[in-house]
Amino acid sequence: MIKLVAFLGNYGKEYEKTRHNVSWFFEDSLPFAGRLSWQSKFKGEIASFTPDELSQWACDYKICSKKDGSPVLVPEEAPAHIYFLKPMTYMNLSGESIIEVANFYKIKPEEIMVVHDELELTPGFVSFKWSGGLGGHNGLRSTKAVLNTPDFFRLRFGIGRPTLPNQGVADYVLSRFTAEEEPLMQNVFSQTNLLLVKALLSKEPKDLAQAWGKKNLL
Repeated sequence: MIKLVAFLGNYGKEYEKTRHNVSWFFEDSLPFAGRLSWQSKFKGEIASFTPDELSQWACDYKICSKKDGSPVLVPEEAPAHIYFLKPMTYMNLSGESIIEVANFYKIKPEEIMVVHDELELTPGFVSFKWSGGLGGHNGLRSTKAVLNTPDFFRLRFGIGRPTLPNQGVADYVLSRFTAEEEPLMQNVFSQTNLLLVKALLSKEPKDLAQAWGKKNLL
């Protein structure tokens, strides 16, 4: 089961709600985000909660529940705690924070999910996948380097490629979502809440990859 979710981004006001920080934008939008208690540790900001708490929150906010309206059952194999991490190292050194958490809590690469932006998917698309290439993403490259393997889960939010003349990729990913795009992304985030909860409460997260391998939520 997944024990650690690393939301990749760049810290600082100037990077808020930029395309490269879409994972932080997503985390901030979670209905239960206000219930998380963050601490500055492991070169990042980290929060922990139990699977039982997540199941109850998912029920409270009508993300996921049983037919009778009660919280979904938590598998016996569930870890004692699930950790959310926002590395504060800047994107290209994200792995330094991830490996500190993984080593301290003895979390294996296959128990890690990395949430990040994806140039190769257009806005509105979400992809949940296991392992694979790095697509030139510096945060993924750093993560693979410290874990010595690409075998970890990825939750990818499409941001598309530059469309303006002479706009390079670096400038594009560090640009903010437009006023028109922000509500569209909020719609994508609200639908992805279900995937996140299911992945974290699933004994076999890989089973979700077929339905969520490349999904258009607009």
